[in-house]
Amino acid sequence: MAIELKVPAVGESVTSVEIGKWLKAEGDAVAKDEAVAVIDSEKATVEVPAPASGRLVRILKRQGESAAIGDVIGEIDEHSSVPAQPQSPSTAPSPVAAAAPAAPRQEIASPPPRASALPTPPAPVPPPPKTSGADRAEEIVHMSVWRRAIARRLVEATQETALLTTFNEVDMSVVADLRKSWGEAFQKKHGVKLGFMSFFVKAAVDALHAFPQVNAEVRGDDMVFRNYCDVGIAVSSRHGLVVPIVRSADRLTFAEIELAIAEFAKRANENTLKPEDLEGGTFTITNGGVFGSMLSTPIVNPPQSAILGLHAIQDRPVIRDGQIVARPMMYVALTYDHRIIDGREAVLFLHRIKDTIETPARLLMDV
Repeated sequence: MAIELKVPAVGESVTSVEIGKWLKAEGDAVAKDEAVAVIDSEKATVEVPAPASGRLVRILKRQGESAAIGDVIGEIDEHSSVPAQPQSPSTAPSPVAAAAPAAPRQEIASPPPRASALPTPPAPVPPPPKTSGADRAEEIVHMSVWRRAIARRLVEATQETALLTTFNEVDMSVVADLRKSWGEAFQKKHGVKLGFMSFFVKAAVDALHAFPQVNAEVRGDDMVFRNYCDVGIAVSSRHGLVVPIVRSADRLTFAEIELAIAEFAKRANENTLKPEDLEGGTFTITNGGVFGSMLSTPIVNPPQSAILGLHAIQDRPVIRDGQIVARPMMYVALTYDHRIIDGREAVLFLHRIKDTIETPARLLMDV
């Protein structure tokens, strides 16, 4: 009797998914817990493991088709242990060749004509070359459920909230010096690098306590204020941008924050984040500076009311004690929902983050 391959639960409130990709074809041998298919939901992309070893004998849902949680999408015959047929050395692709995309076809230009020793009149300007259909090809790629959900939520955020953005700049000198002085000892003790993000998480938590409206949300005709800080950290991976949540960030140490972020980044690249890792969140921090962005206006992730955008650090001339000096400066941006956060609170919130980063000792003094 064949064992059914069912759609697993992928998160609270998710009732249906879409088959993203089959990793095995009908007739392929599979091992227990080996990934057989990838499914997309509005909250995450999840691999479906084989419940038993055997052979995938039937695929009931094809790529792009929808399925409900618990639906049978395939069948595995555990009594048919068919080992994968090894490829001969002459036909097996090398790991590098299999992973690398095919090189684009190169046009070999004809050699230029030899120069003539005799003067020649100016040649007429040739007409522009005609482009062939291959030069103007288009590729249609179906958007995953996850990407469609992101697109829908971003549009909803701009249509259903009153978004404004305020900016400031931060002198990163003190934090850079702290990382230089204590980074090696920090990594030796905690097994993780001391990054800039833990400083901004700490600064954001401090500011969220000082300005609780930024940590609140609009719910109908009510405002919901929270006494905890679940901070979303935007993480870029080879599978796309995800925002896992650092729970109770206001209770974590620098090391615990850095370890949580490093673990999320690792799991994001391995595509092993769980839906619950991405759910909730009261505030978000995104860092476009890792890609060289100098300035941007990030979009709030509803029902959150604000998002902090970090940018690239560059040496810029500033005035200190009447002298023009070079300092590592970063522009920061706070996009906020004006329905619940007034401009005064938004500006003061961002300025408090600036003060905390420029004078991190205030975190120790609790001032």
